[in-house]
Amino acid sequence: MTRARNHARNRLAALLLTAALPFAAGAGFAGEIWITNEKDDTISVIDADTLEVTRTIPTGERPRGIVFAHDYSVVYICASDSDTVQVMDPATGAVLHELPSGEDPEQFALAPDGRHLYIANEDDAVTTVVDTQTRAVVAQINVGIEPEGMAVSPDGRVAITTSETTNMAHWIDTATQKLFANTLVDSRPRHAEFTADGAEMWVSSEIGGTVTVFNAADQTEKGKIRFAITGVNADLVQPVGFKFTPDGKTVFVALGPSNHVAVVNAETLAVEEYVLVGRRVWHMAFSPDNTRLFTTNGVSGDVTVIDVASREALKSIKVGRFPWGAAMRPTKG
Repeated sequence: MTRARNHARNRLAALLLTAALPFAAGAGFAGEIWITNEKDDTISVIDADTLEVTRTIPTGERPRGIVFAHDYSVVYICASDSDTVQVMDPATGAVLHELPSGEDPEQFALAPDGRHLYIANEDDAVTTVVDTQTRAVVAQINVGIEPEGMAVSPDGRVAITTSETTNMAHWIDTATQKLFANTLVDSRPRHAEFTADGAEMWVSSEIGGTVTVFNAADQTEKGKIRFAITGVNADLVQPVGFKFTPDGKTVFVALGPSNHVAVVNAETLAVEEYVLVGRRVWHMAFSPDNTRLFTTNGVSGDVTVIDVASREALKSIKVGRFPWGAAMRPTKG
């Protein structure tokens, strides 16, 4: 047997073993993946071990953004058409109270202090800052038209809002709650994330078809990622949500109606491969042990489970209509 054939055989065996692991009970993936269903006004809760929906929880109208408190004691939900952020007990699914959010909250980011929520208000062209303890609005910051993406730096000093129509990333000093920079990106920016060390800030541009990488220290552009999928029209390749692996070496980028997720080398910015998922993939969440990635596929109404190591799609899980946001909650094994 040649060396190449032996390598291929070993890889196939590894993939088959990896694919079999997630379906065995007690595999060590204790936790839940919470999915907001935009059209159903519900959350689907997926068991990260069995890959089954275990609960369906009612929410306010048009739930989109979702994030857990850092200690997972509560979960925050952007109920966009209810113009509020709901605060829910994840154990019972009961809404404990609501936070003022401004009109049409879409995405938000929780600061490292666990206290301040930065909320993008799409209809009002503002970023609303809410104190989760006092339940009061701390500030409303004018940004560009149709703000959507939100991020806060790991040290909590900078918040980012992206505006879809203005095509900018807006840099906010969290000490003063004022803008200190505006940087142009490509058409219709959707999502923003800082790297774990805070050195870079990444922004996806849906219609522009790119992800732009900025130097966080001086807001200069460091690089740009473009995508091309064989057999898929370029206008369907629309980057939206993305997630870094914990080691910071790899980025998974959801490419909307292309129905693929790109796997990007975070250092070289090269696209290493594409993974076929459900229709119109939006956002993602890792399993508690970071070995699997769950993608929300809006049009097909399901979640694709990707094995992170093999970069293979393992299973499709039916959820509600137009799944949008995703967040992970660890549980006791």
